[in-house]
Amino acid sequence: MDSILIVDDDGGIRKQLKWGLGKGYKVLLAEDGKKALQLFKQHEPKVVTLDLGLPPDADGASEGLRVLEEILTQGKGTKVVVVSGNEDRKNALAAVGLGAYDFCQKPIELDTLKIILERAFHLSKMEDENRRLLEKQSGPGASMEGIFGQCPQIEEIFSIIRKVGSIDVPILILGESGTGKELVARAIHDNSLRKKGPFIPINCGAIPENLLEAELFGHEKGSFTGAQARVQGKVEFAHGGTLFLDEIGDMPLLLQVKLLRFLQEKVIQRVGGREDIEVDARIVAATNTNIEEAIQKNQFREDLYYRIGVVTAKLPPLRDRGGDLALLANLFMRRFAHEFKRNVKCFSVASMGAINSYEWPGNIRELENRVKRAVIMTESLTIEPWDLGFTQEPVVGEESSSESYCELQISGMKLKEARSMIEKKLVTEVLATSEGNIHKASLALGVSRPTLYDLMKKHNFYVDDSSK
Repeated sequence: MDSILIVDDDGGIRKQLKWGLGKGYKVLLAEDGKKALQLFKQHEPKVVTLDLGLPPDADGASEGLRVLEEILTQGKGTKVVVVSGNEDRKNALAAVGLGAYDFCQKPIELDTLKIILERAFHLSKMEDENRRLLEKQSGPGASMEGIFGQCPQIEEIFSIIRKVGSIDVPILILGESGTGKELVARAIHDNSLRKKGPFIPINCGAIPENLLEAELFGHEKGSFTGAQARVQGKVEFAHGGTLFLDEIGDMPLLLQVKLLRFLQEKVIQRVGGREDIEVDARIVAATNTNIEEAIQKNQFREDLYYRIGVVTAKLPPLRDRGGDLALLANLFMRRFAHEFKRNVKCFSVASMGAINSYEWPGNIRELENRVKRAVIMTESLTIEPWDLGFTQEPVVGEESSSESYCELQISGMKLKEARSMIEKKLVTEVLATSEGNIHKASLALGVSRPTLYDLMKKHNFYVDDSSK
């Protein structure tokens, strides 16, 4: 059973929360900062509710903020929910700025607090799992030129890299743009018998056709206008190592013939030259095009395809990699937070839900760029969806995404009615965004599927019980 620490100098509130939360959690109670830190050190609860007005500063917030900082310093990923009255709103927001997960206003509405706590525990467990996966992937068996993942497709890629290391055959890497084909090519080189030799990459689709031949095979002095000296090509530079031909599907047919000759005979001729030059280089090629379709359209030579594809490795698109999304997002967040010296700790539940439901047409490259932008642009410890470019950023004066819901037209309502309206609006929007997918919606809200079903029934949404 998960432990939760309740810190409040009001005995009535401690009793209320112990009664209201006792069935779902192991409840620890503390009436002051000293007792709170003692219990926290002893039990290391993942979630804490904290009243800022603790003795000896019961009318202020200095002691509560001190306890908050101590807990955040000692606990890895501990979520602190600040409990405060309306008059303490500024102090509560200051606490969130220091790293508190959320705040809940007094008088405490148990149903609302339970939702906040469920989200806090869910996020804490998700972060723990990501840390565990990162540690696992950082072990000696997965140090493959920065490739991280645990889905079956990536495990298969790791297996291929290990198997072809000692076998000097051409490799063809297939995958959409941004899936990490060059990383895999470098990993193959670094795990091969040629790892002490050069790794020479060339993008066949980025160089004009009239220059690509000279770039690959070199040229002799005077072979064309501007050729003022003999120049070695990429193939020669790769002697003793690996030549990585990226986007080989864009290579012109004439050059495909010359590449095929090199693969068969291990010799080349420079542009404008007649001398056969022996080169010992391994070919690793990659493409995001459908090679078999290109062969049918006579855009790619079938005999060259069989030469370069002795072993084929197919990289999955990011949208098909399941839990690797969270793993990679957290990896990039920590890397860029360290690089740019930004105090960014985690993703909000909403942003992680957006990450999991997005299709990622640009794959890992797009994820990396969005997370980099988010780390640079966010003003808080937590990355929100708008930091990643998924939703509109809140207007100046709004404190958070949850705050924006509180700015609705709720004047004249009782507190319970206002909270119910906000809850219904949030569930409505998340269900619309996830197109009714209960799994995605529950992830975005940070609640379990049964809890989401209860919320839907509460607000008279249609519930298809067969989808449970």
